[in-house]
Amino acid sequence: MKRIAVITGASSGLGKAFAQQVSQKYTFDEIWILARREDKLKELADQINSNAKFKTVRPVVMDVSGRQGAEAFKAFLEEEDKKLKSIESGIEIGLLINNAGFGTYGPFEETSINREMDMIDLNCTGLTGMCGIALPYLKKGSVIINTSSLAAFMPLGNFAVYGASKAYVLSFSIALAAELKDKGIKVCALCPGSVSTEFANVASNGARKEVKGGINPDKVVAQCLKRAFKGKKISMYRPKWRFTALLSRFVGRYLVARYTYKYNKRPHNPDEDIKKSDGEISISDYM
Repeated sequence: MKRIAVITGASSGLGKAFAQQVSQKYTFDEIWILARREDKLKELADQINSNAKFKTVRPVVMDVSGRQGAEAFKAFLEEEDKKLKSIESGIEIGLLINNAGFGTYGPFEETSINREMDMIDLNCTGLTGMCGIALPYLKKGSVIINTSSLAAFMPLGNFAVYGASKAYVLSFSIALAAELKDKGIKVCALCPGSVSTEFANVASNGARKEVKGGINPDKVVAQCLKRAFKGKKISMYRPKWRFTALLSRFVGRYLVARYTYKYNKRPHNPDEDIKKSDGEISISDYM
Protein backbone atom coordinates (compact mmCIF):
# COMPACT_ATOMS: atom_id res chain seq x y z
CA MET A 1 0.00 0.00 0.00
CA LYS A 2 1.32 3.45 -0.95
CA ARG A 3 1.32 5.89 1.96
CA ILE A 4 0.54 9.46 0.91
CA ALA A 5 0.70 12.91 2.48
CA VAL A 6 -1.66 15.52 0.99
CA ILE A 7 -1.06 19.26 1.47
CA THR A 8 -3.40 21.90 0.02
CA GLY A 9 -2.45 25.55 -0.45
CA ALA A 10 1.14 24.42 -0.81
CA SER A 11 2.46 27.04 -3.20
CA SER A 12 3.48 29.58 -0.53
CA GLY A 13 3.55 30.50 3.14
CA LEU A 14 2.57 27.87 5.69
CA GLY A 15 1.71 25.37 2.96
CA LYS A 16 5.17 25.62 1.47
CA ALA A 17 6.72 25.23 4.93
CA PHE A 18 4.55 22.18 5.58
CA ALA A 19 5.72 20.58 2.32
CA GLN A 20 9.38 21.22 3.09
CA GLN A 21 9.24 19.95 6.66
CA VAL A 22 7.08 16.91 5.96
CA SER A 23 9.54 15.85 3.25
CA GLN A 24 12.48 16.25 5.65
CA LYS A 25 11.09 14.80 8.88
CA TYR A 26 8.52 12.16 7.94
CA THR A 27 8.47 9.10 5.71
CA PHE A 28 5.86 8.90 2.96
CA ASP A 29 5.93 7.17 -0.40
CA GLU A 30 4.60 10.35 -1.99
CA ILE A 31 3.73 13.88 -0.92
CA TRP A 32 1.02 15.48 -3.02
CA ILE A 33 1.18 19.27 -2.94
CA LEU A 34 -2.02 20.90 -4.23
CA ALA A 35 -2.59 24.48 -5.36
CA ARG A 36 -3.70 26.48 -8.40
CA ARG A 37 -0.36 28.04 -9.30
CA GLU A 38 1.46 25.49 -11.45
CA ASP A 39 4.74 27.40 -11.67
CA LYS A 40 5.03 27.78 -7.91
CA LEU A 41 4.13 24.13 -7.28
CA LYS A 42 6.61 22.81 -9.82
CA GLU A 43 9.35 25.06 -8.49
CA LEU A 44 8.75 23.83 -4.93
CA ALA A 45 8.57 20.16 -5.97
CA ASP A 46 11.80 20.45 -7.97
CA GLN A 47 13.52 22.17 -5.06
CA ILE A 48 12.55 19.51 -2.53
CA ASN A 49 13.12 16.55 -4.85
CA SER A 50 16.58 17.78 -5.87
CA ASN A 51 17.71 17.63 -2.24
CA ALA A 52 16.06 14.31 -1.40
CA LYS A 53 17.29 10.77 -1.87
CA PHE A 54 13.98 9.80 -3.44
CA LYS A 55 11.76 12.06 -5.55
CA THR A 56 8.62 11.90 -3.43
CA VAL A 57 6.97 15.31 -3.95
CA ARG A 58 4.33 15.40 -6.64
CA PRO A 59 2.76 18.73 -7.71
CA VAL A 60 -0.98 18.54 -8.40
CA VAL A 61 -2.54 21.65 -9.96
CA MET A 62 -6.03 21.81 -8.46
CA ASP A 63 -8.51 24.32 -7.05
CA VAL A 64 -10.01 22.66 -3.95
CA SER A 65 -12.63 25.34 -3.39
CA GLY A 66 -16.28 24.39 -2.80
CA ARG A 67 -18.15 21.33 -4.03
CA GLN A 68 -16.38 21.39 -7.39
CA GLY A 69 -12.96 21.39 -5.72
CA ALA A 70 -13.90 18.49 -3.47
CA GLU A 71 -15.25 16.52 -6.42
CA ALA A 72 -12.06 17.20 -8.39
CA PHE A 73 -9.98 15.82 -5.53
CA LYS A 74 -12.28 12.82 -5.20
CA ALA A 75 -11.94 11.98 -8.90
CA PHE A 76 -8.15 12.35 -8.75
CA LEU A 77 -7.85 10.22 -5.61
CA GLU A 78 -10.07 7.45 -6.94
CA GLU A 79 -8.17 7.32 -10.22
CA GLU A 80 -4.81 7.11 -8.44
CA ASP A 81 -6.13 4.41 -6.12
CA LYS A 82 -7.47 2.44 -9.07
CA LYS A 83 -4.10 2.58 -10.84
CA LEU A 84 -2.29 1.33 -7.75
CA LYS A 85 -4.71 -1.49 -7.06
CA SER A 86 -3.73 -3.06 -10.36
CA ILE A 87 -0.20 -3.57 -9.04
CA GLU A 88 -0.45 -3.27 -5.23
CA SER A 89 -2.92 -2.56 -2.42
CA GLY A 90 -3.94 1.00 -3.22
CA ILE A 91 -3.56 4.27 -1.30
CA GLU A 92 -3.40 5.13 2.38
CA ILE A 93 -3.46 8.81 3.38
CA GLY A 94 -1.15 9.10 6.36
CA LEU A 95 -1.34 12.89 6.58
CA LEU A 96 -3.91 15.37 5.28
CA ILE A 97 -3.16 19.07 5.70
CA ASN A 98 -6.02 21.37 4.70
CA ASN A 99 -4.21 24.66 4.41
CA ALA A 100 -5.72 26.41 1.36
CA GLY A 101 -7.73 29.54 2.06
CA PHE A 102 -7.85 33.34 2.18
CA GLY A 103 -9.38 36.28 4.05
CA THR A 104 -10.66 39.79 3.41
CA TYR A 105 -10.08 43.01 5.34
CA GLY A 106 -12.70 45.69 5.81
CA PRO A 107 -16.31 46.19 6.94
CA PHE A 108 -18.70 43.63 5.47
CA GLU A 109 -20.64 46.27 3.55
CA GLU A 110 -17.45 47.42 1.80
CA THR A 111 -16.25 44.00 0.68
CA SER A 112 -17.35 42.08 -2.41
CA ILE A 113 -20.12 39.65 -1.51
CA ASN A 114 -18.89 37.30 -4.23
CA ARG A 115 -15.45 37.35 -2.66
CA GLU A 116 -16.91 36.63 0.79
CA MET A 117 -18.88 33.68 -0.57
CA ASP A 118 -15.78 32.40 -2.36
CA MET A 119 -14.01 32.55 1.01
CA ILE A 120 -16.66 30.36 2.62
CA ASP A 121 -16.48 27.94 -0.31
CA LEU A 122 -12.75 27.49 0.19
CA ASN A 123 -12.28 27.91 3.93
CA CYS A 124 -15.32 25.84 4.95
CA THR A 125 -16.95 23.86 2.13
CA GLY A 126 -13.75 22.75 0.42
CA LEU A 127 -12.05 21.83 3.68
CA THR A 128 -15.05 19.81 4.83
CA GLY A 129 -15.20 18.00 1.51
CA MET A 130 -11.49 17.17 1.60
CA CYS A 131 -11.87 15.61 5.04
CA GLY A 132 -14.90 13.56 4.05
CA ILE A 133 -13.40 12.32 0.80
CA ALA A 134 -10.08 11.42 2.42
CA LEU A 135 -11.68 9.63 5.36
CA PRO A 136 -12.03 6.16 3.73
CA TYR A 137 -8.29 6.26 2.97
CA LEU A 138 -7.23 7.17 6.53
CA LYS A 139 -5.98 4.40 8.81
CA LYS A 140 -4.96 4.07 12.44
CA GLY A 141 -2.12 6.54 13.00
CA SER A 142 -3.22 8.93 10.24
CA VAL A 143 -3.26 12.66 11.01
CA ILE A 144 -5.45 15.53 9.79
CA ILE A 145 -4.32 19.14 10.22
CA ASN A 146 -6.85 21.87 9.45
CA THR A 147 -5.53 25.44 9.33
CA SER A 148 -7.81 27.64 11.39
CA SER A 149 -6.77 30.93 13.01
CA LEU A 150 -6.56 32.90 16.22
CA ALA A 151 -9.57 34.71 14.73
CA ALA A 152 -11.60 31.54 15.39
CA PHE A 153 -11.91 32.35 19.10
CA MET A 154 -13.95 35.55 18.80
CA PRO A 155 -16.02 37.54 16.28
CA LEU A 156 -14.01 40.38 14.76
CA GLY A 157 -15.24 43.62 13.24
CA ASN A 158 -13.63 44.39 9.86
CA PHE A 159 -12.95 40.65 9.56
CA ALA A 160 -16.45 39.27 10.07
CA VAL A 161 -16.75 36.48 7.50
CA TYR A 162 -13.16 35.35 7.83
CA GLY A 163 -13.44 35.04 11.62
CA ALA A 164 -16.70 33.13 11.27
CA SER A 165 -15.20 30.75 8.71
CA LYS A 166 -12.24 30.03 10.99
CA ALA A 167 -14.57 29.45 13.96
CA TYR A 168 -16.24 26.79 11.82
CA VAL A 169 -12.90 25.14 11.05
CA LEU A 170 -11.95 25.04 14.73
CA SER A 171 -15.31 23.67 15.87
CA PHE A 172 -15.42 21.09 13.09
CA SER A 173 -11.85 19.95 13.77
CA ILE A 174 -12.43 19.42 17.50
CA ALA A 175 -15.65 17.50 16.86
CA LEU A 176 -13.96 15.40 14.17
CA ALA A 177 -11.11 14.60 16.57
CA ALA A 178 -13.66 13.28 19.06
CA GLU A 179 -15.41 11.15 16.44
CA LEU A 180 -12.21 9.64 15.04
CA LYS A 181 -10.45 8.98 18.35
CA ASP A 182 -11.61 5.34 18.50
CA LYS A 183 -10.23 4.75 15.01
CA GLY A 184 -6.79 6.00 16.07
CA ILE A 185 -6.95 8.98 13.69
CA LYS A 186 -5.69 12.31 15.07
CA VAL A 187 -7.09 15.74 14.15
CA CYS A 188 -5.40 19.05 14.98
CA ALA A 189 -6.52 22.64 14.34
CA LEU A 190 -3.66 25.04 13.63
CA CYS A 191 -4.64 28.47 15.03
CA PRO A 192 -1.89 30.97 14.20
CA GLY A 193 -1.78 34.69 14.78
CA SER A 194 0.41 36.94 12.64
CA VAL A 195 2.67 34.94 10.30
CA SER A 196 4.91 36.30 7.53
CA THR A 197 3.04 35.16 4.43
CA GLU A 198 1.08 36.55 1.47
CA PHE A 199 -2.05 36.77 3.60
CA ALA A 200 -2.07 40.54 4.23
CA ASN A 201 -1.57 41.42 0.56
CA VAL A 202 -4.52 39.24 -0.43
CA ALA A 203 -6.79 40.23 2.45
CA SER A 204 -6.21 43.96 1.89
CA ASN A 205 -6.52 43.78 -1.91
CA GLY A 206 -2.98 45.09 -2.20
CA ALA A 207 -3.26 47.90 0.38
CA ARG A 208 -0.90 46.13 2.78
CA LYS A 209 1.94 44.17 1.20
CA GLU A 210 3.22 42.39 4.30
CA VAL A 211 1.68 41.13 7.50
CA LYS A 212 2.27 43.35 10.54
CA GLY A 213 4.45 41.70 13.18
CA GLY A 214 4.49 38.38 11.39
CA ILE A 215 6.77 35.56 12.53
CA ASN A 216 8.59 32.92 10.54
CA PRO A 217 6.13 30.26 9.25
CA ASP A 218 8.74 27.51 9.71
CA LYS A 219 8.47 27.81 13.50
CA VAL A 220 4.68 27.62 13.43
CA VAL A 221 4.72 24.58 11.16
CA ALA A 222 7.38 22.70 13.13
CA GLN A 223 5.41 22.97 16.36
CA CYS A 224 2.13 22.10 14.65
CA LEU A 225 3.50 18.89 13.15
CA LYS A 226 4.91 17.78 16.51
CA ARG A 227 1.66 18.50 18.34
CA ALA A 228 -0.53 16.92 15.67
CA PHE A 229 1.37 13.63 15.65
CA LYS A 230 1.23 13.59 19.47
CA GLY A 231 -2.55 13.82 19.30
CA LYS A 232 -2.94 17.44 20.44
CA LYS A 233 -6.18 19.04 19.27
CA ILE A 234 -4.96 22.64 18.86
CA SER A 235 -1.61 24.18 17.92
CA MET A 236 -0.70 27.81 18.72
CA TYR A 237 3.01 28.62 18.62
CA ARG A 238 3.26 31.84 20.61
CA PRO A 239 2.30 32.16 24.31
CA LYS A 240 0.71 35.49 23.35
CA TRP A 241 -1.69 33.70 21.02
CA ARG A 242 -2.59 31.13 23.68
CA PHE A 243 -3.23 33.91 26.21
CA THR A 244 -5.46 35.74 23.73
CA ALA A 245 -7.46 32.56 23.07
CA LEU A 246 -7.86 32.01 26.82
CA LEU A 247 -8.86 35.63 27.41
CA SER A 248 -11.61 35.32 24.79
CA ARG A 249 -13.54 33.07 27.20
CA PHE A 250 -14.00 35.95 29.63
CA VAL A 251 -14.74 38.85 27.29
CA GLY A 252 -18.14 39.47 25.72
CA ARG A 253 -18.31 38.43 22.07
CA TYR A 254 -20.22 41.54 21.00
CA LEU A 255 -17.79 43.74 22.92
CA VAL A 256 -14.84 42.27 21.04
CA ALA A 257 -16.62 42.63 17.68
CA ARG A 258 -17.56 46.23 18.40
CA TYR A 259 -14.10 47.15 19.67
CA THR A 260 -12.28 45.64 16.69
CA TYR A 261 -14.71 47.30 14.29
CA LYS A 262 -14.12 50.74 15.85
CA TYR A 263 -10.40 50.55 16.62
CA ASN A 264 -8.78 47.76 14.56
CA LYS A 265 -9.13 49.27 11.13
CA ARG A 266 -7.43 47.22 8.43
CA PRO A 267 -6.25 48.81 5.16
CA HIS A 268 -8.15 47.58 2.13
CA ASN A 269 -8.96 48.53 -1.44
CA PRO A 270 -12.67 47.73 -1.90
CA ASP A 271 -12.62 48.43 -5.62
CA GLU A 272 -9.66 46.23 -6.47
CA ASP A 273 -10.14 42.57 -7.33
CA ILE A 274 -7.05 40.45 -6.95
CA LYS A 275 -6.97 36.67 -6.95
CA LYS A 276 -7.26 34.77 -3.69
CA SER A 277 -4.18 33.19 -2.20
CA ASP A 278 -3.22 29.55 -2.58
CA GLY A 279 -1.44 29.80 0.73
CA GLU A 280 -2.18 29.57 4.41
CA ILE A 281 -4.76 31.21 6.57
CA SER A 282 -3.51 33.30 9.46
CA ILE A 283 -5.06 36.28 11.20
CA SER A 284 -3.09 39.41 10.32
CA ASP A 285 -2.21 42.20 12.79
CA TYR A 286 -4.90 41.10 15.24
CA MET A 287 -2.87 41.98 18.30
